[in-house]
Amino acid sequence: MIERLITNELTLKRYRRFKKRKLSVVSVYLLFLGILVTLIAPVLSNSRPIVMKYHGHIYFPAIFNYHPTVFGITDTFDTDYRSLNFSNGDGAWWPINRWDPFESNKVIENYPGPPTKENWMGTDDRGRDVFTRLLYGFKYSIVYAVLVWVIDFAIGTILGSLMGFYGGKIDFFGQRIVEIMSTVPQFFLLIILISIFTPSLLMLVLISSLFSWISISYYVRAEFLKNRKREFVEAARAMGASSYKIVFKHILPNSLTPLITFAPFAIAGHISGLASLDYLGFGLEVPTPSWGELLAQAQKNYTIAWWLAVYPSLALFTTLTLLNLIGEGIRDAMDPNMV
Repeated sequence: MIERLITNELTLKRYRRFKKRKLSVVSVYLLFLGILVTLIAPVLSNSRPIVMKYHGHIYFPAIFNYHPTVFGITDTFDTDYRSLNFSNGDGAWWPINRWDPFESNKVIENYPGPPTKENWMGTDDRGRDVFTRLLYGFKYSIVYAVLVWVIDFAIGTILGSLMGFYGGKIDFFGQRIVEIMSTVPQFFLLIILISIFTPSLLMLVLISSLFSWISISYYVRAEFLKNRKREFVEAARAMGASSYKIVFKHILPNSLTPLITFAPFAIAGHISGLASLDYLGFGLEVPTPSWGELLAQAQKNYTIAWWLAVYPSLALFTTLTLLNLIGEGIRDAMDPNMV
């Protein structure tokens, strides 16, 4: 089906080479399945019913917020749907896991609690369900990683193409600036900047993008320096094509191979980076679900709560492995020497 939609012969060859790596293809399906699951997390794990019939009316608490007065509750600002008294004909369809990422299990006595039927992967040091926080936390990890990569891709491509296409003084002074920025201890400066500003997801993305575009600019610059003297570029210039048309129609499409090849590895690196920041306490604002924050709890409770180390580590390991397998498949697909 997909092959019929591909009209470019080179793209079709690359797609077929990618399909030969079965592990990479399976990894794509598993990764997209994981992304889908985390996007619909409120339907899979929530302390609110997906759909509910109460006193003859239909409600969707997992999707919409209802004021407690709708259900005749006047002594609280948050509805406890588990305590509602359903009359005959009423009922609720609950998610498969009845915990939200911020709710503590008040039944158990000691936190963190081990895995049980109610909490499949145990609870953290505040009694919150580990499975739910892993499920919701993946959304923040993948959104952060993809946004940082997109910004890096845009900045690195623009600056690298300018230096590579025009060369001369633009390339000379541009490379000196890039070299100076590359010598900055980026991770430590990142921690300093995050400690100054409120660590929201958007702020983390913007601060993380300050330096991570540098490696992309190197690859784009090298590709432009190589391709700007190629025969098809000289032919386009001889035919009177503008610099804009030469860059975007001829050079750029033929310079994207390294960017596409390294994209899965870059996204994997950003996921690890966010986990590291969360582990050190400089990541997402508490109590946002985070894999790194669970690993930090595991360090504090390593003698009594093995589940805090095992399950977040497995989630991180699985995600990074899938991305690396996809990256290897793309690398082989883009390699012209591969059969």
